[in-house]
Order: sequence, then C-alpha cells, then structure tokens
Amino acid sequence: MVHNDWYDWLQKEFKEDYFVRLAAFVHEAYEKGGVYPPKQQVFAAFENTDYAKIKVVILGQDPYHQKGQAHGMCFSVNPGVKIPPSLENIFQELHSELGCYIPDNGYLMPWAKQGVFLLNTVMTVEDSHPLAHAGRGWETFTDRAIRHISDRETPVVFLLWGRNARSKAALIDRSKHLVLEAAHPSPLSAYHGFFGCGHFARANAFLAEHGMEPVDWQIRNRGYVQ
Repeated sequence: MVHNDWYDWLQKEFKEDYFVRLAAFVHEAYEKGGVYPPKQQVFAAFENTDYAKIKVVILGQDPYHQKGQAHGMCFSVNPGVKIPPSLENIFQELHSELGCYIPDNGYLMPWAKQGVFLLNTVMTVEDSHPLAHAGRGWETFTDRAIRHISDRETPVVFLLWGRNARSKAALIDRSKHLVLEAAHPSPLSAYHGFFGCGHFARANAFLAEHGMEPVDWQIRNRGYVQ
C-alpha cells in the first residue's frame, strides 16, 4: 500500500491495539458503503510524500464528504471536481501573497510531490456526515504521525489553520520547527485571520534560510505543458 520510508513506521502502528480496533471499524464502514475517500486512497498522504522529504505539513480536519471529492490528501480534490470554498480561499491568499494565478482545479498533488504533507487528522468520513468517524482512533494515529515528523532533526514548517489543527501545536518541537497558526480558510472564518496571514511566503523564507528548496505553490491549470 505505502512503499516508501513511511513503511516501517506504518507497519508498527498497524499492529497497535488502538489501530486494530480502528481498522475493524473502518473495514465495516466501507462494507456498508458511502465512505470517503476510496479505500485504496486512505493513506494517499503517506504514499505521495516521503517522510524524509517533508518540508511543510498542512493539517485538515477530515475528508470532503461528498462523492468524488476526497482522495486522501487534505484540502485537495480530484481533477475535474469543483474547487471547494476553503480551497478557493487558500488560492486567493496565494494570489495575494505570491502573485499565483487562481487555477482551474484543486488537485494538490504537485504540492505533495514537493514535500508538502497534506494530512487530515481524521482520515475517513461518511457521505454527507462530516466528522462521522471522529473519536474512533484516527486522532491517535495522526497525533503519532505528527510527533514522528516532529522528531526529525531537519526543520519542517507546520501550517495550522483553525481550532482543530491549532490544537496539535503541543505535539511539535518548536525549537526545531516553525509553527504558523491562523484561522481556518473556511468562508466562515477566513476574514478573521486567514486572509493576510502570509504563511506561504513565510514558509518559503524559512525553508530558504535552512538551505532547502522553497515550495512552488502555483497549481497549474489543467492541460499545462512545461
């Protein structure tokens, strides 16, 4: 399923009692149907961003809960899916900060491939029922993943937007890593501290200061040929 440098850590977690119980619950939920993302994409964040290559961590709450949207990476949607409002606001902030144009899609795989780890703190959801799988064990798993990233010596930027993500700040070693906090990009809160936060520019400045390649935050339009 995941065949990169996350593999050994994941295999260890999968054997823990809490995860055995979680896996049984998730398996039963998928058997009943109406659970997202597709089963084979639940661990897409881990599959598409190697542990050793992580530069930036962005935390989401749980996957999009409408059919065809979620594919295992927070805030990202499949190609051809309408860009959700929170992601529209993320793109607007990128436009204001860095001059990025607003793309015609919300597929964030190019970020993941550059070392942006897009983790939902609850990794599955039921159709039209946000947070339906909260409190079942995903939080234990993702908290451990956050701590595992914090244990790295190489500095990482953590972007924590909204109450849920900001509650994870205590898991991160600030003596090594940069933690940036702001309001959630949701239309309900974006004007209360997300817009104007400057997180993308600050993240790239931090990476450059530590000798790492900044992230190219521009998501290209579909059909773009370099």
